[in-house]
Amino acid sequence: MALAVPTVPWIFMVAQLTSGSYQAGPISALALLGAALIAAVGPVIAAPLAQQERRRLRVVDARPANSHLRPAPAGLIGWLRARYTDPAAWRETGYACLLATVAPALSLAGLLAVLITGLLIASPFVVLAQQPGSGPVTLGFGQVATVAQAVPYAVVGVLVLPLVPYLVTVAAGGQAAVARALLTGGPDDQLRAELTEVSRSRARLAGAFEAERRRIERDLHDGAQQKLVALTMQLGLAQLDLPPGSPAAGSVAAAQEQAKQLMVELRELIHGIQPQVLTDLGLAAAIGELADVSPIPVKVDAARLPGRLPSQIESTAYFVVAEALTNVAKHSGATSASVSAQVDHGLLTVAICDNGRGGADQQRGTGLTGLADRVAVTGGTMLVSSPPGGPTQLRAEFPCR
Repeated sequence: MALAVPTVPWIFMVAQLTSGSYQAGPISALALLGAALIAAVGPVIAAPLAQQERRRLRVVDARPANSHLRPAPAGLIGWLRARYTDPAAWRETGYACLLATVAPALSLAGLLAVLITGLLIASPFVVLAQQPGSGPVTLGFGQVATVAQAVPYAVVGVLVLPLVPYLVTVAAGGQAAVARALLTGGPDDQLRAELTEVSRSRARLAGAFEAERRRIERDLHDGAQQKLVALTMQLGLAQLDLPPGSPAAGSVAAAQEQAKQLMVELRELIHGIQPQVLTDLGLAAAIGELADVSPIPVKVDAARLPGRLPSQIESTAYFVVAEALTNVAKHSGATSASVSAQVDHGLLTVAICDNGRGGADQQRGTGLTGLADRVAVTGGTMLVSSPPGGPTQLRAEFPCR
């Protein structure tokens, strides 16, 4: 009943079109009148209909069907203002228009399908029930005068009959999908928004972590390491001023040796935080350096890498290669390995393969899981194939458009 007012202009339009008295002026005027009526009263009359449809939606969809309307102030004026300014109310109005126009047509089509199917199946009996000389029976697709002519139609009806419930189910499912899209929000939309925010915050945290790691590397390289170098030189000069073989000269020499060892360890720590070759020359050179220091022979194919990539992508890809080669040397028993890296259509692909014993399982250790999490932060994916007996292949893909 609530949909009768905005539907009246459309009824007149359909009547004119079907009667053949189509005139552009009246049709345009009726269309404008219908649009004006919908804009004027649509959000108001759609409210009870939408509530009823949300209740009906639970019949075919067990998920919560909550409204995502904004809270309305108390009072009629406040409620009307909220209705006419809330996008969700206009989506309810759009659903009401669809329910007044498209839904009846679909229902009529389904009813006609059921009636025609029943008529086809019953056509032989209809012919038998006809009195002699009453003429042929019209079935919609043709005319039959004898039972023999009606049998093929009955066979078609029997074959089509199992499809009728599917047709009704598809129509109901389509209406339920439209109703959920236009009338409900609640947990699904909230979870989607929260997931989006979690992804964004994770990316921000990863970016902040990379920036902080570079700052620490720079402070260690330019601060602590330079002071250790200066200390080593001061100890060397002090040793020259002491008598050779004296206890003081031995203590100073031992202190200088400890300072040198500390400088080596600090250089390794800095390299682990952010390799200088990666910062200066890029991913291809950094992978080559990893291959040079690996205890097993490593073949590198990184010629198709561009000059530089986004810093977070470069850093993550480097540590994937470094961790993979470390695992190959420690656990695989491999005698050789290979690393390939390329960028194709905005996708960086890094693959590490070895001829070891295989059996690497992402579920049994935190190393591969940590690598996969680190790759996922950049929006990439990591796949591991390691059947027993080998070979092991690790493939990481990073979007770097």
